[in-house]
Amino acid sequence: MIPFLHLGPLTLPTFGLMVATAMFCAYFLLAADLRRRTAAGSLPKPPQNQRPIDAETLVAIPSLAGIVGAKLYHVLETPSDLFAHPAAELFSAYGFAWFGGLIAGIAAFIYLGRKHHIPLLQLFDIASPAAALGYGVGRIGCLLSGDGDYGIPTSLPWGMSFPNGVVPTTARVHPTPIYEFLAALLITWILWRLGSRQLAPASRQIPNSAQLSSRLANGVVFAWYLILTGMARFLVEFIRINPRSFFGLTNAQAASLFSLLLGFSLLFALHKKGTAR
Repeated sequence: MIPFLHLGPLTLPTFGLMVATAMFCAYFLLAADLRRRTAAGSLPKPPQNQRPIDAETLVAIPSLAGIVGAKLYHVLETPSDLFAHPAAELFSAYGFAWFGGLIAGIAAFIYLGRKHHIPLLQLFDIASPAAALGYGVGRIGCLLSGDGDYGIPTSLPWGMSFPNGVVPTTARVHPTPIYEFLAALLITWILWRLGSRQLAPASRQIPNSAQLSSRLANGVVFAWYLILTGMARFLVEFIRINPRSFFGLTNAQAASLFSLLLGFSLLFALHKKGTAR
């Protein structure tokens, strides 16, 4: 593994480089989603004297908020370590919790949605494929750095060892970051396809009843994002080395169950209103 790249006097952590790559990937996918929704007339027009929301804003602010939230959630999981070494824990290049990033990212989106007068569920729908892709790409950073996000020992032919990782191991273990990366690609594709079913017909200003009935409601893509990402993380945790806490589950599994519950509850609420198909 390659935890760091040494370029002359510079030492660059590969995890940080992959986080930056994840942001770029999320940006391009988000920009593509905004373009197709704008062309289809699915986005509300901004108020006068206000610029339409752009992909740069939708990536930069939630990403930064997500990084801060993920770090704070991680360090608060072990408050004794935080109080013993506050600077080292807070400013370490490693140790980020997915659920903390999700909470902070959602808070940032609530702020942006209210500021730009975009329905919150529609904004979450737009961001969901990009969030899934960014998460998967970011996991490659965990693989390159060998930061302890790998799995339990395995005899499978694709098992990997991380002797030079940040958290080294010479045993052949499950390369769980690769599993999560592949799952994220599949989830991204599913969410993108679902988003295409939310677009208003571009060829006519007033769609007919059949076209309206086949369109998915705002919030459906986001609901499936919560369900699919929660399910993927819940399952992979069974072969991760994370410690168990709640009823034999890891903290990430408990957060994943909450994500699943929230996603199914949102689908049920939309179906009850008669808007989800």
